[in-house]
Amino acid sequence: MLILVQILLVLAVVSVSIVLMRGGSNARHLAVRRLMLIGFATAAVLSIFFPRGLTIVAGWFGIGRGTDLVLYGLVVSFLVFMATTYQRFRQTEISITKLSRRIALDEAGRPWEAADK
Repeated sequence: MLILVQILLVLAVVSVSIVLMRGGSNARHLAVRRLMLIGFATAAVLSIFFPRGLTIVAGWFGIGRGTDLVLYGLVVSFLVFMATTYQRFRQTEISITKLSRRIALDEAGRPWEAADK
């Protein structure tokens, strides 16, 4: 059963990474992120109030302890965070590059005006 959980975790990491890397910040991606946040918050609250329940859920997947299940979830969450942060950073870089080029062109002297002076 543990190999099944490992395969599912790897598939989750790969699929989430692909989905987040291919798209921009449209409504669908925002909705997915919000649903993931709501799911994470709900799971966190339930695990705080019912820690034994988390261990039982982990046992269903063949994982020994609930804390291990939380660790696996945090790894996936961290990879999702890294993917979205990279996307945002890349978009910011592109915007700054375009803006810098526009400013450089606007402030550059026109050669035909310099010859007339």
